Amino acid sequence: MSVILGIDIGGSTTKIVGLRGNGDPIAMRRVQAQDPITSLYGALGNFLFTNGLELGDVSRIALTGVGSSFVKGDIYGIPTEKVEEFTAVGVGGLALSGQDRAVVVSMGTGTAFIWAERGREVRHLCGSGVGGGTLAGLCSRLCGTRQYDQIVKLAAGGDVANIDLSVGDITQNAHPSLPLDITAANFGQVSDAATPGDFAAGVINMVLQSIGTTAVMACRAQNCDTVVLTGFMSTLPQAEDCFALFTRLHGIRFLIPQNATFATSIGAALCVSEHDRQEARP
Repeated sequence: MSVILGIDIGGSTTKIVGLRGNGDPIAMRRVQAQDPITSLYGALGNFLFTNGLELGDVSRIALTGVGSSFVKGDIYGIPTEKVEEFTAVGVGGLALSGQDRAVVVSMGTGTAFIWAERGREVRHLCGSGVGGGTLAGLCSRLCGTRQYDQIVKLAAGGDVANIDLSVGDITQNAHPSLPLDITAANFGQVSDAATPGDFAAGVINMVLQSIGTTAVMACRAQNCDTVVLTGFMSTLPQAEDCFALFTRLHGIRFLIPQNATFATSIGAALCVSEHDRQEARP
């Protein structure tokens, strides 16, 4: 078996995916660790063991992500290539969503906004410091935890109305672009009785709305009506409803493809696979 591994070494987690020669995925794995090297080798060993693979089954390794800068040379003697992260995000986002052109958003520790068009150069449009790191940091203070699963559980029982000020709270006159149920001010109406669950819901809402607003501006700049959301933040239960509001307000489609968490690692592997196919052509 000839397998290409795509490994995305992020700020807090490493994602790994294995692709067969035809581009079909074998499996995907996500591992958390405090440093990138431990995370890389832990993810690699775990992936091989879980899927019954040997090192000899791996033909190429594609590395991407901020942590890849700490890795020097080939891994275990396997030809290892580094893929620029924004390129991997764009290629992976389009591949998973089936789109030919889109603003691809990587929702990780921070947030990156990428312009991707199939068969053409991928471009980094802009970035934001608001992302998963914001969620973890604020919830550590407001809710007593920075663990993703615990934050999601708390938010499920929370009420954002105890945190945010809505347009309907300050006026009875709706505007076509400002319906009464949308947020006027994040954390603009914090109740004295607000619970940790309310705060968790408020932080999630603020982070997702910030990302959605910037994505809309990016689409308008590119004359595009499609956003592809990737990264672990796209798995938040609140994401679908939050971004549906942006579709209603602005006519922009927000797509969350299956396996969105692994878009960057998939994109890296696809880049290397395509490079190999081009070199093999007569």
